[in-house]
Amino acid sequence: MADIFEKVKKNMGPLGAHIKEAHGYFTFPKLEGEIGPKMNFNGKEKLNWSLNNYLGLANHPEVRKADAEAAANYGMAYPMGARMMSGNSNPHEQLERELAAFVGKEDAILLNFGYQGVVSIIDAMVDRHDVIVYDAESHACIVDGVRLHAGHRFQYKHNDMESCEKQLQRATKLVEKSGGGIFVITEGVFGMSGNQGNLKGVVALKDKYDFRLFVDDAHGFGTMGKTGSGTAEEQDVIDGVDLHFSTFAKSMASIGAFVAGPKIILDFLRYNLRSQIYAKSLPMPLVVGALKRLDLLRSQPELKDNLWRNVNALQSGLVNAGFNIGTTTTPVTPVVLSGTVAEATHLTFDLRENYDIFCSIVVYPVIPKGIIILRLIPTAVHTLADVERTIKAFTEIKENLAAGKYNHEKLVNAAIG
Repeated sequence: MADIFEKVKKNMGPLGAHIKEAHGYFTFPKLEGEIGPKMNFNGKEKLNWSLNNYLGLANHPEVRKADAEAAANYGMAYPMGARMMSGNSNPHEQLERELAAFVGKEDAILLNFGYQGVVSIIDAMVDRHDVIVYDAESHACIVDGVRLHAGHRFQYKHNDMESCEKQLQRATKLVEKSGGGIFVITEGVFGMSGNQGNLKGVVALKDKYDFRLFVDDAHGFGTMGKTGSGTAEEQDVIDGVDLHFSTFAKSMASIGAFVAGPKIILDFLRYNLRSQIYAKSLPMPLVVGALKRLDLLRSQPELKDNLWRNVNALQSGLVNAGFNIGTTTTPVTPVVLSGTVAEATHLTFDLRENYDIFCSIVVYPVIPKGIIILRLIPTAVHTLADVERTIKAFTEIKENLAAGKYNHEKLVNAAIG
C-alpha cells in the first residue's frame, strides 16, 4: 500500500519538477506597486505586459472610488449566506439585469468565480444521456467540467468545422438512442493563441444538427464587438449562442463571473448550480464595483479604442520586425520562438533583468517541446512608446537566441538576482 504523501513527493508533476529553479521568478512571481504598464519586480521597475487589465479599469479613478465607497458602506461580509438562503440583494439583481441586456440575452446569473462557474454550469446542464462536443484547445475549466461528465464527450480539432461536424454526427447517433441532447462548448477568444473561436461556423451547423451552444467569452467580453459585448457580437451570432459566459477577472479587472441566456434556463441554473447554492454570495463591494465597471465599459468607448490602438501597433510592429505572432485576431499577442526550456529561462531572465520588460513565458509541457511563447497582453493604458521599446528589445532578444547566447543546459536558478 502506498502512502499518498510519499507518492506526491516522488512525482511533483511536469511543472512542479522545476520548483527549486523556477519558484518566485518564473513561476509565482510577485508584481508589486500600482497595477498598470509599469510595476516593480525583483526590486526594479519593469514594463509589464502580463496582466489581463485590457481596458485599464484596475486603477481607473472612478473604479477605485466606487470600490472604496462600497467597501466602507458594506464591508466584505454583506450579504451573508448563499443567494438562495440569505445572500440576495437588489444590487445583485440589478447587475444581472444589466449584464443580460449588455450581451443581448434575456437573463443572467452572477457567479463567484469564472473557473468554478464553468465547471458547475457544465455539470448542471448535462446528464449521462447527453453528449458534449468541445474544441480541442478549450481552457482548463472547460476540460475539467467535461471530465466530470458521466456520458460521452467528443473533442473536435481546434476551430475545424469539418471535424466539429463529424463529432456532431457521432453525437447525433448516440442521442437518438439515449434520448439525450448535445451540448457544444467553445471559447470566444482562446487565451493562449489569441484566435477567435469559430462561433459563426458552429452556429451555421445548427441548420443541420440539433444542439445547444455554450461559449466561454472570458477574453472577448469588453474587448470584442462594436459595443464590447463580446465575440458573438463581433461575429454577428448573438442569437445563435445559447449560453454566454464571461468572467470579471479580465476587462472588468475584478473578481466574479456571469452566465447569460434564456430566463427559463437561467432559472434552472439558479436552483441547480451547486457551486453557487452552497457558496456565500458575491460580496457587495464586488457587485457595486462591477456595476461601475460595466457603466464605464458602456459609456466610455474610448477605453476599447485605446486598447485596439495599442493592439494594432504592437501586432503590426512585431510582424513587420519578422516575428511570428500566430493567427491572433484579438488583443492576446503570442510571440512564437524556437528553443528549449533552458533557453527560454535564460531568454526571459535577460529580458527582465537587462531590458526591464516583464511578460509571461509559456513552455513545455503547456505547449510542444522546442517552442517558446512570450505572451503579451496590451491594454488601454499602455503607450505607443511602450510598444516601440518592446519591439526593439524583442528584436535584440531574438538575435541573441539565434546566436546561441541562451544555449545553456541548466535552467537559470531562481536565486539569481
